[in-house]
Amino acid sequence: MGSVVNIFAGSASEYLAQRIAEHYGKPLGKEILSKFSDGEFQPSYEETLRGNDVFLIQSTFPPSDNLMELLLMIDAARRASAKQVVAVLPYFGFARQDRKDKPRVSIGAKLIANLLMAAGVNRIVTMDLHADQIQGFFDVPVDHLYASTIFVPYIHNLNLPNLAIGSPDTGGTRRAAAYAKFLNCDLVICYKQRSKPGKVEKMVLIGDVKNKDVVLVDDIIDSGGSITKAAKILMEKGAKSVRAACTHPVFSGNAYKTIENSEFNEVIVTDTIPLKKPCEKVTVLSTSKLFADVIRRVHNHESISSHFEFPTIL
Repeated sequence: MGSVVNIFAGSASEYLAQRIAEHYGKPLGKEILSKFSDGEFQPSYEETLRGNDVFLIQSTFPPSDNLMELLLMIDAARRASAKQVVAVLPYFGFARQDRKDKPRVSIGAKLIANLLMAAGVNRIVTMDLHADQIQGFFDVPVDHLYASTIFVPYIHNLNLPNLAIGSPDTGGTRRAAAYAKFLNCDLVICYKQRSKPGKVEKMVLIGDVKNKDVVLVDDIIDSGGSITKAAKILMEKGAKSVRAACTHPVFSGNAYKTIENSEFNEVIVTDTIPLKKPCEKVTVLSTSKLFADVIRRVHNHESISSHFEFPTIL
């Protein structure tokens, strides 16, 4: 007889885990998060895990308690004799700290990988890492999913008459080029120079956007400053409409107000991070069906490569 699947939610991602469990066809596992008066907390499972495949769903956006809770959940599952402990991180926090870009700073993404492995995780499932090389920080298998499998059909169904795909910076050129190649449309790039983190000093457009319906693609919208500035430049250069498709809606600071007051017709995001409040210009697409299918395939030792092939998703 094969092992049983248990799906548990961290408190920060319970909203998404409920949908994943529904698509999988199994209720979320029973757990309790006990809290002490000094702020310390302790997760405990209220059902047996012995010999089971345990999937723990938790994004690690701030506060850092979300990461700590996941680490404790992994440790508890391992000590409960789970056969396999899989951490499902729809959003992998600290991913922007993937290298030493100046002296005397940490490589936060590597530290997080070390912590997850020290806790006893057997496998990682995540989506749209800020840098692909973070997969190499782990000594366990990493299933790196792409939101393109959700965004491409949505963009395709918009039936925009003169579509162009754009990247809000040179670092996202490869991602944007993949979209443009599959959708058989033009590619434009915004080149930006920063005076300090989160502050864009100068932005230049590479490519022609006159009378085009541009969709900017990226992995994260944080404060929204640079991507809304890119939208403004695109409209000034003659674009007919501007949209954004970004996986992780971090939306810090005045991001909601910035987006509402921007040139965007629509900002398309996923539910890897919950929105703090509704936003008229923001459309949320769910990742739950995709994660549920990947959990099923991992449990059954099946290939997930079909999720990376654009033709299979239209």
